[in-house]
Amino acid sequence: MRPRRWLEFAVSSRRSLLLSLPGKHVRSSSSSSSRRHHGTLMAEEAKKLAAYAAVDNHIQNNQVVGVGSGSTIVYAVDRLTERVRQEKLNIVCVPTSFQARQLILQHGLTLSDLDRHPELDVAIDGADEVDAALTLIKGGGGCLTQEKIVAGCAKHFIVIADYRKDSKALGQQWKKGVPVEVIPMAYVPVSRAIARRFGGEAVLRMAVSKAGPVVTDNSNFILDWKFEHAQNWKEVSTAIKMIPGVVETGLFVGMAERVYFGMEDGSVETRDHPIN
Repeated sequence: MRPRRWLEFAVSSRRSLLLSLPGKHVRSSSSSSSRRHHGTLMAEEAKKLAAYAAVDNHIQNNQVVGVGSGSTIVYAVDRLTERVRQEKLNIVCVPTSFQARQLILQHGLTLSDLDRHPELDVAIDGADEVDAALTLIKGGGGCLTQEKIVAGCAKHFIVIADYRKDSKALGQQWKKGVPVEVIPMAYVPVSRAIARRFGGEAVLRMAVSKAGPVVTDNSNFILDWKFEHAQNWKEVSTAIKMIPGVVETGLFVGMAERVYFGMEDGSVETRDHPIN
């Protein structure tokens, strides 16, 4: 990795971004809306930096690539498209969700699936939170099951995130809990079983722009388990998956090989999986 290159890119990008904003956003302001706007711009730039670094460092010609879901992945697909066109790369893409499938098609990339390509060279995806051991919480967007399947089929699983997703322990930054995908008829007994065994509360995720619960790409429901304290996440994930009606959990333990964090200062930091 070439950190200087990314730092220079970030500084240049931030300077041009700030110059393009109306004057009231360039001047210092004490208003909360201005700070939120500035923070949003920084987070979006950080996502882009992390995504570009991962694509540049891990994508090569003649690869089958798993394409994750979420807002950060949009930047990764943008960069992947640029490289495919500029370098004439032969890349096949396998999506983790309907959103990822649409991104691949909209960018004119080659779409495939696990039936035709059950072994992937690399998968790139985002995360809702990453702890010191590279344990992830994923599923804030509801695509956890397909994301885990695709990541599990890849030789290398690379994660991209902005600085807000970095935590020493799960739950420090992400307050919405661990997503658990469940068969619809089982959501009540599953939620009770999780709370009884592990504490906290498992709440059915409700949709925002429709009446009723969120429905996944697999036609299932999602419970968000708001846990009370840190646990042995590998054991917890395995135990929850053994509850009848559970499809998958949003705990990704021991799967990520490297995480790229776009930082507030315009740099990109990496964290590799600890070697035991």
